[in-house]
Amino acid sequence: MDPDAPLRIELVEEAGDWHRFDPAARIAAVSAALPRFVEEASGEVTLVLADDALVCDLNRRFRGKDRPTNVLSFPAGDAVPAGHLPINTHLGDVVLAAETLAREAEAENKTHGDHFSHLVVHGILHLMGYDHETDEQAAAMESLETAILADLGIADPYADAVLDAGDH
Repeated sequence: MDPDAPLRIELVEEAGDWHRFDPAARIAAVSAALPRFVEEASGEVTLVLADDALVCDLNRRFRGKDRPTNVLSFPAGDAVPAGHLPINTHLGDVVLAAETLAREAEAENKTHGDHFSHLVVHGILHLMGYDHETDEQAAAMESLETAILADLGIADPYADAVLDAGDH
């Protein structure tokens, strides 16, 4: 983690097989790209690499859903509207599920690394106050995600696939 970077992402490997996702390189790229698109993209994020069992447990305990999901975001403080974050703060934790990400990437003909990058961006945007509860919010969030990913050389993840928008 670069202490001088505006957005610092601490990687915590809890469980799961993450070798095919190339997490360290992907995280470095995302942490450099986000501040170019989101002015408030500063502070610290903890990114937890987990397996489906751990994510299923978290999803059940905190969201009442007894199944794994691809990404969970846990903001550190009260919800803040997009664009109103204080700088140099701990934004929260993002937890990813290895098996779910791998299944989705394969089903959607995406590389594991590209899908990983997308969900890291998606999860961090949630920590910054972005959401997809309404069609308008979803369109704005997806547009921002697509622009950030294009900057990373990653195709529009929404062009051919649909994420379970109600499951993050």
